[in-house]
Amino acid sequence: MSHTRIEHYEKEYADTHHDTALNVTQGVEDQPIVNPYFTRRKKRALTTDEYVAGILAGNITVLSQAITLVESNNPDHYAQAQQIIEACLPHAGNSVRIGITGVPGAGKSTFIEAVGNMVTSLRHKLAVLAIDPSSERSGGSILGDKTRMESISTNPDVFIRPSPSAGSLGGVARKTRETVVLCEAAGFDVIFIETVGVGQSETAVHSMVDLFMLLQISGAGDELQGIKRGIMEMADLMVITKADGENIHKAELARTQFQGALRLFPMPESGWRPKVYTSSAVTKTGLEEVWKGVEEYLDHIKANGYFRHNRNRQNKYWMYESIDEALRNSFYRDPAIEARVGDYERRVLEDRISSFVAAKELLDIYFDDAASRKIR
Repeated sequence: MSHTRIEHYEKEYADTHHDTALNVTQGVEDQPIVNPYFTRRKKRALTTDEYVAGILAGNITVLSQAITLVESNNPDHYAQAQQIIEACLPHAGNSVRIGITGVPGAGKSTFIEAVGNMVTSLRHKLAVLAIDPSSERSGGSILGDKTRMESISTNPDVFIRPSPSAGSLGGVARKTRETVVLCEAAGFDVIFIETVGVGQSETAVHSMVDLFMLLQISGAGDELQGIKRGIMEMADLMVITKADGENIHKAELARTQFQGALRLFPMPESGWRPKVYTSSAVTKTGLEEVWKGVEEYLDHIKANGYFRHNRNRQNKYWMYESIDEALRNSFYRDPAIEARVGDYERRVLEDRISSFVAAKELLDIYFDDAASRKIR
């Protein structure tokens, strides 16, 4: 029955029954779904001094927020992030930086979880910077390392920070280097950097760690064909994982093969001949031997001066990397370039201009625009 007809019957009933005690009351209006008195409070942004104080105090929440700031593409965030890093730099550098990579299926996350528990039992504080691959199509990333590392994700001496690789070289997050500095300032003395894995160049991660660890599996066909020579040459230590059950014999055979292959390579600059170990994260075997190998390597390179030499070289490398990134960002954010780059792109696609000429003309526009701004 329609609302109009109901009103008609109510009026007719009221006109003919004046003496009745029956009254029809009007219903209440629909209430709003959202509380009209609710106001969203905007969270106050921390100052640079508050960020630095929180990081130095080991506050994980503040550390996480600072890393988010470092990873941001917002120019304002970039400026504050650099101030935070500069303030934290005198308190950094007192850690062991270990890069961990391996073939797909080698069990990097499982290995890190097992070794991580052992490392913290030795009174170390561990930061795991797990690099998740970003989608080439959407740019999205799963960031699932915390779910894979259940037992250490709740360990108070472990900090896990998954970051998207954002398509950068070797699957290393664009700001991982700065993140290492913040974690060291927060008191973490062991840093694991887990990369996407073999298949991309691992030069970036190799240029920010003291030790490069390569994980390999056995029983996957020709062992020595399963990994690129360039990656093996960068490895300071190799681990054959999943050496348990029926796979123990295969793992030992693979260890012998890889150890023989590594002897054919020239002696590394560090003066350390890489060693191969077997381990199992399931049965917890071989983990202590692996960590002992890490300590032996670090003792060796600290004694012969390579540790400091390598870090100085890395600092120089990242200075130039930072210059390249700053110039690239400045170029693409320039108003004159933003206005013209689309047109040049279409002309290149239509074969009306070569890509080299287009690049030169865009650079000329950029430098002319920069010069005119300087004159003004």
